[in-house]
Amino acid sequence: MALHKPPAGVKVKSHAAGIVAGNLLQRILGGMIVLVCITGGIILGGWVWPVVASLVAMGSLWELYQMMSSKYKISRGWGLLGGVLILATVSFGYSFAVTLSIIALVAFLVLFTEVVRRQSTGQSFALWNVGGTLSGLVYIILPWSFMIVIRSQTWGHIFLLTIFACTWSCDVGAYLIGSKFGSTSFCSRVSPKKSWEGFWAGVAASTLCGSALALFFEFPPIPLLMLGLLCGVAGQIGDLGESVLKREANVKDSGAIIPGHGGFLDRFDSILINATLAFFIFEVIG
Repeated sequence: MALHKPPAGVKVKSHAAGIVAGNLLQRILGGMIVLVCITGGIILGGWVWPVVASLVAMGSLWELYQMMSSKYKISRGWGLLGGVLILATVSFGYSFAVTLSIIALVAFLVLFTEVVRRQSTGQSFALWNVGGTLSGLVYIILPWSFMIVIRSQTWGHIFLLTIFACTWSCDVGAYLIGSKFGSTSFCSRVSPKKSWEGFWAGVAASTLCGSALALFFEFPPIPLLMLGLLCGVAGQIGDLGESVLKREANVKDSGAIIPGHGGFLDRFDSILINATLAFFIFEVIG
């Protein structure tokens, strides 16, 4: 019977190839789902985009609190309630003064929780809990709130589509060039696979995407070109930021809700900083 067995290496290669193909198919399907939901929400606008943005934001916040909870005491209930209230008030057009008030109230509620904990158990974790709970609102909920506000502006759909398209173009360009030609480590202690070759390829891809969208939308080129450059540089730094969080939590992915891509935070980590900077530039500076 042994004469009829194929060499061991053939089986291994075949099995490995099947795994790779399966993972690739998962990534493609997962990416298509994300693409349809995000672009569809932005194009439709109205109540659709706030709902889509809020679902992704709350899913990302839950994932972050899950990672934090592996090391610290986090009042997830107060944080999640604060996230819902912030997203709801922004969606209904309330000013950011209300948002700031909600953040302050969450801080006091967490502190009160720790007062009760210490009184009843003799232990408290106020420093970690306040910092961890509020950081989720600042790091995740505020950027998605900015995206809801941006979409409500006259040219908001163009700016949002550009932010997402340029960010994803950066990811693809950095991956393709970095995996094939990358040899100079970019940030080895945080993300060993990233290289300077991939970094600059991502910047170039994002900038070209911004230029192409300016032509497609027949929009003045400078704003979208600069937005593409911004997304190419800042987005990759934002990706490193989430990598640090995952390394400290000792997890590979923040979640598993998107097939082949991990969690919400894995897929939208770069968007958070890009949307924040875009909001600052277009809404604050003007």
